[in-house]
Amino acid sequence: MTFASDKEAADALAAAYQKLRREIGKVIIGQEDVVELVLTAVFSQGHCLLVGVPGLAKTLLIQTVADALDLSFNRVQFTPDLMPSDIVGSETLNKERDFHFVPGPIFANIVLADEINRTPPKTQAALLESMQEYAVTVAGKRYNLPRPFFVLATQNPIEQEGTYPLPEAQLDRFMFNIELGYPSYEAELQIVKNTTSNHRVQVEKVLHADEIQAFQQLVRRVPVADNVVEYAVGLVHKTRPNTGRAAARASQLLEWGAGPRASQHLIVGAKCHALIHGKYSPDIEDVQAVALPILRHRLVRNFKAEAEGITVDQLVKELL
Repeated sequence: MTFASDKEAADALAAAYQKLRREIGKVIIGQEDVVELVLTAVFSQGHCLLVGVPGLAKTLLIQTVADALDLSFNRVQFTPDLMPSDIVGSETLNKERDFHFVPGPIFANIVLADEINRTPPKTQAALLESMQEYAVTVAGKRYNLPRPFFVLATQNPIEQEGTYPLPEAQLDRFMFNIELGYPSYEAELQIVKNTTSNHRVQVEKVLHADEIQAFQQLVRRVPVADNVVEYAVGLVHKTRPNTGRAAARASQLLEWGAGPRASQHLIVGAKCHALIHGKYSPDIEDVQAVALPILRHRLVRNFKAEAEGITVDQLVKELL
């Protein structure tokens, strides 16, 4: 797929995005914001963490996205006894008594890490290397993962007993932390009607791997005005307590602010947000549109904020 100009490619991305929305909408009723963020992450080369109570179709959403994109898909159900080799693969003896590598489920374009906080840090760390390096190391040998590569992880916020909360360094690897709420009354009526009949939906493939990679490169090439970059970096600096540019509320209520990766994601996310909405360059509104899911998991509240019941979301909205 070749385009005469980046403008033509940008129009093609906006059209493909609308088609993806329609295909995913055949299966996923409502949750428009969530679908938009997941697709933004796909075109921005980012990973997503979906947080929501059981039964909100987190897994179904990810499977449907994989169906609409012509990509390989693997699901890993995380459990307390899962070992790193269960994800990345292991060396086994073949008939000739030679060791050969058997790839694990991580060798796919889209990997669904279901209930990622159910597994110990050792196994979480195995996933980390793949997210950052797009490769895994087994028995001292490096194996590259297929591209494009996304990790979409789910987490249940209710049950925290017997779970292993993700450490901050690992949370930082996720571009977006997306919170799923309950569906509206109207949406739930439609969901129940669709899922309790023998109504079967066929999701069409919209994009192939090479097209997605071309669009990812396009997103990187989008020009950004200096004032937009300054706004994004300034916003991240506001979250860092007791520094020169910290917001007063951040110094009062936060233990730690966001790192430079947040600034990078704000700009790439804003570029992609602009493109899928038919604009050729992002403005400050595009940065604000992606700021909450990018900053939500990167700010650590202090005791005062927790005692007063002030959430990270409230704080981010104040800073915006």
